[in-house]
Amino acid sequence: MERGITSFGAYIPNLRIERTAIAAAHSWSFPSLKAQAKGVRALANWDEDTITMGVEAARGVNCAGVGAIAFASTNAPFADLQNATLVAAALGLPAEIATTDAGGSLRAGSSALLAALRSSSAGNTLVVASDARFAKPGSVQEMQFGAGAIALTVGTEKVIAKLLGAASRADQFVDHFRAMGDKYDYYWEERWVRDEGYLKIIPPAVAAVLEQAGIGAGAIAHFCLPGTLGGIAGAVAKKLGIAADAVVDNLAARCGDTGTAHGLLMLGAALERARPGDKILLVTFGAGCDALLFEATEALADYRPARSVAAALAGGRAEAHYTKMLSFHGQIELDWGMRSEGAEKIPLTQQYRARDQLARFAAGECADCGAVQFPQLASCVNCGSFAPLTPRLLSDEPAKVATYTADWLQFYPAPPLYFGLVQFDNGARVMMEMVDVDPAQLEVGTPLRMVYRIKSRDAERHYHRYFWKATPIVSKGD
Repeated sequence: MERGITSFGAYIPNLRIERTAIAAAHSWSFPSLKAQAKGVRALANWDEDTITMGVEAARGVNCAGVGAIAFASTNAPFADLQNATLVAAALGLPAEIATTDAGGSLRAGSSALLAALRSSSAGNTLVVASDARFAKPGSVQEMQFGAGAIALTVGTEKVIAKLLGAASRADQFVDHFRAMGDKYDYYWEERWVRDEGYLKIIPPAVAAVLEQAGIGAGAIAHFCLPGTLGGIAGAVAKKLGIAADAVVDNLAARCGDTGTAHGLLMLGAALERARPGDKILLVTFGAGCDALLFEATEALADYRPARSVAAALAGGRAEAHYTKMLSFHGQIELDWGMRSEGAEKIPLTQQYRARDQLARFAAGECADCGAVQFPQLASCVNCGSFAPLTPRLLSDEPAKVATYTADWLQFYPAPPLYFGLVQFDNGARVMMEMVDVDPAQLEVGTPLRMVYRIKSRDAERHYHRYFWKATPIVSKGD
């Protein structure tokens, strides 16, 4: 059977930095930034990175039958440690799964998706694209960039979008670049990028795709082209003969540009609006381009994503403190005092031995009394039985606040540190860190959901330890 997209899920960080706050901070040096101070851009919390965001996006898709996972990012945490394997472990995917990292270009996400669609594998493939983009303070890119992730499954059952045609171009056209080890991209002149890049490289690829499908540009109902150049999608659409009202919103006002994830986020947004039979064209640009033409199937009419792009954009909490963004991105070094000076060397042997408990948040249920406990110990904390515990995952288990504390004394990168006793519906009680907390919406009994985050950072060896934390459920967007 023909392979196609079978599900998708999106994640945008809860924090949204107001662009007016960024512009105000630079008003003494770059007053022209005020012209771009509209809307918000997504801000990854101190304990979020492309792995944690990718996991959260993938929790919104059906991973049953997934035999391969591709993780695409230009800001993956590790250069020599497979990031896709860490995502797979947090999702509880089998060890036999094939894992691949993709990067090196903002079109790495679409390239990974195209490879999955063209694969001859009989199993399903999970494609995760995730980025948290960094920019120099005071730059235009600081206003434009954002953070986010999307996950899509590719298979043959219940396909919601089938591929009609695809084409790729590899052009040695450098619009921006970042050398290995550098933190910031270097950008070339915008007019050159627009006129010699987008407007000359994309049209031949799209023409090839339309010829494959046997349709004209006027048949395109949804045109997805990410990019930070003002009006670039409209300009390309006009040159291609695509209707202006087919251009999909680039989401800039609500989250900023999310790099490798952005084209696929726009594709997800288009699928949420599309009707069966609609033609959706996705084009991504970077050292060439990818062009993928999809047709929405009848199955799309009954499909409702568990974590939609619309819901991810609608959620969030406004953040007005510009220096918080700088601190989270490691762009300023605050004096946190002596409490922040402790070493964070991660014991990799113990991490491996407890990998199921740490990566999957697997508690244990006593075979004799039924008590659920975390962590799993040699004997039951309730009845003392030494019978083997049955794993019970807490990552998706409903929970609520039993007790909580806001600690301003202990070092924490985003004070105060909220923690407390979390009561799970299956009976487990775990002392946990609570994140993305609005003090006005936290009280005993507040419902919680579990999120995958960075637990600690080894600043000397640049290693992240991941674990699960609790966050309040305050709306359907959460």
